[in-house]
Amino acid sequence: MSEDAAALRQNPHALRQMAGNHLEIAIGREVRACRHKHGMSIMELARAAGLSLGMMSKIENGIISASLTTLHQLSRALAVPLTSLLKRPVEVREAMFVKAGAGIPVERCGTRVSQQNKMLGYIMSAPGSVSVEPCLVTLAEEACRPAFLQHAGMKFIYMLEGEIAYRHGAGLYGMSPGDSLFFDAASPHGPDQLLKLPVRFLSVASCRLGGKD
Repeated sequence: MSEDAAALRQNPHALRQMAGNHLEIAIGREVRACRHKHGMSIMELARAAGLSLGMMSKIENGIISASLTTLHQLSRALAVPLTSLLKRPVEVREAMFVKAGAGIPVERCGTRVSQQNKMLGYIMSAPGSVSVEPCLVTLAEEACRPAFLQHAGMKFIYMLEGEIAYRHGAGLYGMSPGDSLFFDAASPHGPDQLLKLPVRFLSVASCRLGGKD
């Protein structure tokens, strides 16, 4: 797999795995930040909160879980609300930026030279989560009209250029720039007629991956 293709594998919906004591670490960081804001040394805070220096050090380093009473003592010593020490841990989230004209070219069954599919992102999700595949599809001539597709999940089509008659099951939808179609992908679907070339549309497919029984 190329580095570009590997970079497109991401899952912004999944919770990142953090250390088992992530809450303690988050509290410790907040206590340390508040202490620095007040210009206090760790010894001064320990004394003001009625704690030992060793206990104070362990709290700031996320080594132990402080009791509610201890957190209350710290909040009073720091003159901050108790809730400010219990902020939700900030988790790093990834984002992917794709420049215009970029993306990973992908081949579909029956893809011709005049048909281009560019993957704009790919989510490799864990079982039970949602997998999403955004793709920019370009059809340059009538001969490149792709075969109908049928698969599990949902799909969203947004027209960017040209005009098509898009089929979904027994329905036929005339689509031009700005039109969109959202549907269950379990029914046969795809461009039925290319009415005005070239055709470009954004296709976003999603499905829930199977988990263990």
